[in-house]
Amino acid sequence: MSFTSSRPRFRKRRLAAAACVAAAVTAAAACSSGGGSSSTGASGTSGSTGTVTVAVVSNPLVTGQMIPLTQSVFEKENPGITVKFATYTEGDLRAAIEKDVSTHSNSFNAVMIGPYEAPLFAKNSWLVDLTKQYVASDPSYDASDLLPAVAKSLSYNGDLYAAPFYGESSMLYYNKTMLKAAGVTIPEHPTWTEVAAAAAKLNKPGSQAGICLRGLAGWGDNMASLDTVINTFGGEWYNPSWSAQLNSPADTAAINFYVNLIKADGETGASNDSFNQLLTLYGQGKCAMWYDSTVAATSLATTYPSVYANTGYAFAPVDKTTSSGWLWSWSLGIPQGVSDQSAAWKWISWATSKQYDSLVASKYGWSAVPPGSRTSLYSNPSYLKAAAPFANITLQSIDGTDPDHPTVNAVPYVGVQYVDIPQFETLGMTVGQQIAGAIAGTESVSQAISAAQSEASAYTPSELSGSN
Repeated sequence: MSFTSSRPRFRKRRLAAAACVAAAVTAAAACSSGGGSSSTGASGTSGSTGTVTVAVVSNPLVTGQMIPLTQSVFEKENPGITVKFATYTEGDLRAAIEKDVSTHSNSFNAVMIGPYEAPLFAKNSWLVDLTKQYVASDPSYDASDLLPAVAKSLSYNGDLYAAPFYGESSMLYYNKTMLKAAGVTIPEHPTWTEVAAAAAKLNKPGSQAGICLRGLAGWGDNMASLDTVINTFGGEWYNPSWSAQLNSPADTAAINFYVNLIKADGETGASNDSFNQLLTLYGQGKCAMWYDSTVAATSLATTYPSVYANTGYAFAPVDKTTSSGWLWSWSLGIPQGVSDQSAAWKWISWATSKQYDSLVASKYGWSAVPPGSRTSLYSNPSYLKAAAPFANITLQSIDGTDPDHPTVNAVPYVGVQYVDIPQFETLGMTVGQQIAGAIAGTESVSQAISAAQSEASAYTPSELSGSN
């Protein structure tokens, strides 16, 4: 299966280490070596035995399913392979992985990355080409079954460099009982104006937030949600000449809207909240509405079944565009030069296979299956029945994204909730910190916008265009 994607080159640089800050779920230390009894070079031609140390994000589908199933099923079926996990929060994961692969430290035999990293790392020759090395000679993996939008986002020059564990867009969740009590209705395709009006009616300070939104600093945290608002409000990070636009009228309106919506009708302490915190708040009945990843529906179904049964779903809210959901996939790649590559692929191909979906269904039910990666899942009657409330909207939202044309106006970059330049790893975090400060009230929105514009303008057009 061939997909075209050509993305800018990552500059080799050392980031401050996210040094062993997260708890390893198994006995492995987060910074332990990935070496094992069977060693391979870049060709990965030796047998599928050895130790596979994997850096993963800490979320329910990973810690609640992938890790225990690896231990109870995969390792028993493959006694020559030991899999160790190092779990990180989202921001720490990105820092740890980039440091490791850019310096060739080889701490991890497999890494959990997404559409931002995969093409950038691939162009810099930091990842194994999965298509050439494994997929092309492994028809049982059935790469043609991967959702085209997700596979394309993880590819470079037509080849796959990371295998999707699950894929996601974004959508609006709402508590049907709370909305009914307030006399509020949400259309399937809402506008942000409609959502803000509903949040004002639903907000009960101290007990029930009208809406919960990401506020934690990070390009994959608060900026992921905010970027979709900026896009649909007609804004962008840069214009075609690579002139920063964060203080443009459209961006200013979007940022003011997002921050003020949180401050007026969002959850208390929002500047500390990302996906896991908001999943808990919504699951505990403390949010009337929640805008976040489509994968949250799967977590709600398994973790908060009573709230899940009372949840309605709507597409990502819009303003000037017809759609505004993001596109992401937590996926698994193999760094170049690490040992035990064949063992790593053996595990990756298992964890991202159709057979894994069936295993999850047998253990936890079809509604718990990782969504958004394989086409066949969306023609499976058992899954469609179990996931009926959210399956179709998830698939439509993923299919409806266009990372090549994410904004109203033309832009020189690819990406809905990120900009595919190496500088964005730092820039996105820095701007996210300014937005978090505005949400927390430590600075005004205008101060945050001014500082964000200054940061985005610090790179010259030639530096930015030279990344492409």
